[in-house]
This record gives sequence, structure tokens and C-alpha cells, in this order.
Amino acid sequence: MTIFFRRSDPNGTSNIFSFFHREPRPTYKSPPKHLPPPIKDNFPLLAETLSPPPIPAWNVPKKDVYTEYDLPTAPPLLVGFSRSWPLLLQTVVSYITAGWPADQIFVVENTGTQQANARGQLTLQNPFYLNHTVLKALGVNIVQTPTLLSFAQLQNFFLSLTYTHNWPYYFWSHMDVLALSYEDGMGDITPNVKDKGYKSLYTLALETLKKARDDDKRWGTRFFAYDHLTLVNPAAYEDVGGWDTLIPYYMTDCDMHSRLTMAEWSLNDARAGIIVDVSTTLTDLAALYRLDGVAVGFTDPNPPTPKAHFWDKAKRDDDPLANATTTDEASDERARLYRPDPRRDDNDDLERWRAILRTSDAMFHHKNDDKQRNTWQLGQRGGQGEPFYYDALGLDVGINLATDMGREVYRLKWGHKDCRLIEGAGLKAKDQWKVKYDGFLGIF
Repeated sequence: MTIFFRRSDPNGTSNIFSFFHREPRPTYKSPPKHLPPPIKDNFPLLAETLSPPPIPAWNVPKKDVYTEYDLPTAPPLLVGFSRSWPLLLQTVVSYITAGWPADQIFVVENTGTQQANARGQLTLQNPFYLNHTVLKALGVNIVQTPTLLSFAQLQNFFLSLTYTHNWPYYFWSHMDVLALSYEDGMGDITPNVKDKGYKSLYTLALETLKKARDDDKRWGTRFFAYDHLTLVNPAAYEDVGGWDTLIPYYMTDCDMHSRLTMAEWSLNDARAGIIVDVSTTLTDLAALYRLDGVAVGFTDPNPPTPKAHFWDKAKRDDDPLANATTTDEASDERARLYRPDPRRDDNDDLERWRAILRTSDAMFHHKNDDKQRNTWQLGQRGGQGEPFYYDALGLDVGINLATDMGREVYRLKWGHKDCRLIEGAGLKAKDQWKVKYDGFLGIF
């Protein structure tokens, strides 16, 4: 836009001037050079029929078996969900097929999308998509948070549910795990499924709870593969004031677990099954039900860029699935992923479990070897125009900033930067917000 104006000099001469005024316009960022492919349904049989197959007979839980452990009510398994439906579905199905009663699993929808998922208003490519119909078909419960909560806030929300439902104890799990029972046996913990006395993941979890109650008056938590599956005594959390919500993500576990230890609550490790930290899903979750004709492979919802040559770096000579493809290709290609010993019967139920175990190991290394651990959270980039839409990359940036802020709060709160508050800094609970920073850079 051109603007003209007149100005007179001291001699009375008028001059006309003009200048060009540019309207303000935003400068846009370059679009991402690589977008992940659209995610696919990883349990098409259930999506089509809404009738899950029967779980392996040896993992079917006895009705009300919790009463045999002197429990007034069944301890629930809480699984928080914010993003990536395929991973959440895998987690839930793996617990069910490992023997956890479906009606004792509570998916906590923490998406901030209010009733959009319950009304079926979001689509599969939306990061916040959650299929209520499929979860109900599986027989699990759904609880919704009132807004999008941070990790620490979600943990306190779990605690609040114990008051609502009168739960004396509860388990909680990460939503990016693959859970398996010890079907091949595990030392003196359980024989394999073919021998008398076999115990599923759920049975061993209940035994862990009973042992904690019987042997330890101040038990706080029991960790199965660190906190990927955790048994919680709510009295311990309440005693130390719950989770510090000013430390929303990373380091909040260090803060909470240190305060529990300072208050002399025990935080012990336990074993009930195989809980694998993953960023990928089995290509077809029907494999967990040991159905005939279902190949065992895995799919990455956010695969590395073609130039990354990730698999050239990740191959390992000792990994039978080192050359595994991570795309959903033709069935004959997926079948190539699993090459059982020709001397074994690949229709044998135990051999099918071993195939899943080997695949889960490859999935673990795929997540933890070269790629950043949480790239799976960016596997869905759709949802534009849908209710409560939020840009996927923007959400990731915002959470990362909140994480960095939480690290700084942790440092100022304790005067120390890493998790070793007790053995590394000699701190006690009374020292919170009262000590100067020790300058130690920490191990992170």
C-alpha cells in the first residue's frame, strides 16, 4: 500500500512525499521433509467382527481369583493413553492374552478431546484417536480425564481413582509395552505351560501383591521391568504428598521415588512376566491369540527416513530378526521374519510364543538402539479439522519445553541435577527447596 503526505519547509514550500507500507505477513516454516506413512489397523479381525478370539486356554484367569489372595476387591490395571492408538491396543491385547482379566483393565483416556472419541468424531490418523467401540468389545473399562494431563498429573489422577472406587491397591502400566507371561517357564518362579503348576503374568502379579502385604508393612511399590508395570500402595503415595506436578515429565519419577525412599517406603523389583518397552507394534495382533496362519512381524508407526539407513546400523549378528522389515508388506514377506528351527513344529503353541518373544526382542532394540525412544509419538499427523485438533509437531514441541522446565524445577528443588539425591547428594526430605545447587552435572 502506497501512502502520500505533504510537508512544508520553513520557506513555505510544500513538498509531497510518498512511501510504500507493507502489510504485516507471517513467515512460514518449511514443511517437514519426511512424513510417516499413514498408520494401519493392527487388529483387522477385531475391527471387522468386534468379537475377539479366545485367549490362550492356559492363560484364562479363574473367576474372582483375587479372593484367594485375601483381597476385598480386584486390583485394577490402569493404562494411561494420550497418543498412538496402535500401541495402546497392543498393550491392552497383550495383557489380556497374558492372562489379565479384561474387566480389571482401565484405559485412562488422557487426550484432552473431551467426548470426541466417545462420539466417534476422530479418525485413525489423528494422534488422539481412541476407538471406544473396540475397547468395549475387548471388555475393558474406559475412564476419561477432564483435560490433557502431564505424566505427573496423570499419576495423581490414578491416585484419585482409588478414592472414587475404593481400591486399596492398583497396578499401572505404560501404554508402549508388550506384555507376555513366562510361557516357556522361568526358573523357580513358574514352569512352562506344558507342566503342572504354570502361573500366568496375572497370577504372579497377585502373588507379588500378597507377598508385599504379608512381608513388608511399609511397602510402597513393586516394579516389574522398572515402572513399565508397577504395583502401587496408595497409602505410600498419599504419605509423601503425591507426585510433584511442577515436574511434569522426565525427572518426576526420580523426585517421587526418592521421596518415598526418604520416607522409608520400600520400592522393590519383582518378576511376574516379560514386559517389553517398544515403539512398534506387531503387524497383526491376532498373533497374540496364537491363531493359525498369522505371521509374526512388526510395524513401525513412524519409521526412519529413507536416508537414515537405520537398519544398516541396527543389524546384529546374534539377532535372528536383525534383518526384519518394519513395513506392512505382503504376507509372504512378513512370514520371512520368523524362521523357526525346521526340527520344530511351528504349529506348537509354545513355539508360537517363542516367535513372539524373539520379535519383541527385535522391537525392543529397534526402539532403544539408534532412534530416539519416543519417535512413535509422532507416527500420526492427521486430524486437521476434527474436534479439539492440535498440531502433532506443536504438541511435541510444547511437551519438550515443559519437560525442560521440569528438569530446572527439579534442580532448584533439590540443588542437584540427577536422580541420585540420596546416595549422590546426601539429601533428606526436609531439604526440599532449602539447599543451594551443588554444581554437579549429573549422569544425564
